Amino acid sequence: MKRLVTLLAAAAMSSTLAVKTAVAEEIVTAVHAFPPFLVYTKTFLEYVDAVNERGAGVVQIEVKGGPEAIKMFEQPKAVRDGVVDMVHTPGSFYGAEVPEIDAMVASKNTAEQTRANGGTAMIDAAHQKRFNVKYLGWVDSGVGFNIFTVNEPKFRSSDGVLDLGGVKIRDNPIYTAFLKSLEATTSPMPSTEAYGALEKGVIDAVPWTSIGITDLKWDKFVKYMVQPSFYSTDLGIIVNLDRWNALSADAKKVLQDVAIEMEIKSTADRVADTAVYMKAYADGGMKFVSHSDAGTASYLALAYDSVWARLTGRMEEKGSGDDVAKLRSLFAPD
Repeated sequence: MKRLVTLLAAAAMSSTLAVKTAVAEEIVTAVHAFPPFLVYTKTFLEYVDAVNERGAGVVQIEVKGGPEAIKMFEQPKAVRDGVVDMVHTPGSFYGAEVPEIDAMVASKNTAEQTRANGGTAMIDAAHQKRFNVKYLGWVDSGVGFNIFTVNEPKFRSSDGVLDLGGVKIRDNPIYTAFLKSLEATTSPMPSTEAYGALEKGVIDAVPWTSIGITDLKWDKFVKYMVQPSFYSTDLGIIVNLDRWNALSADAKKVLQDVAIEMEIKSTADRVADTAVYMKAYADGGMKFVSHSDAGTASYLALAYDSVWARLTGRMEEKGSGDDVAKLRSLFAPD
């Protein structure tokens, strides 16, 4: 009889532990801004797989989809408001709310460097204060942007800078200020609509990262790549702050540790990818058009000055103008 009681007690304890383990595994729902075939989304899905493997029994990420689940420009606010727990998205999509993001756009450092020097902590604090999200990591940092055109690009005689007067170009928040300084006719639209816009002649140029044009099939239309590249990708992983605060310490550790590892790995992976994509562009007949030395200096000055001017204006509106110098020192030191 005593043995039976002991066995029943052991079974009950085992059952209780099993229930506790099941309850302890927390689910974080997520969406991503771009389609799954893009290299940047693949980075995020690699992050998800690594978290789910390491976090078994502790935390799991449940991906709900991409822009078909929640429209890409609406995703950041959906995370802020707790509609979904996590998003992988460009910071520029909500840069008006968190102007510090522009420091990443204008950054001359990688994610690894800015985490080491305190830049990432500053970005995280701004996200928590202004947008009710935890900033987990800046992935795929260091990839520049180029302007790709259907027709042969022209350059201004006055300073040798790309002349976009009369050019209809796809726009999104990361390059609006720069494109306007080049006198382009801008058409804001999600990347998912650009193929159709190029096909119909609604636009005849697209800014995009130096890699990924062939994945989007835009190379069917754009035949010129303007050099040099400018800016840095600002892709981040953010989590609703209330959801983050409610997670266990173990769950937070898994999510944060893997994000930091992915910051380093993804930067190295994209460096390797750049050579592959550039060869694919050349093999497909794309022509690389470069500025003169003088034109390059003026072109890059316009690009970076426009970003810092936008950041400064937004920061001053929010009463944080004194932080601009610190952001420059952390992300774009002289």
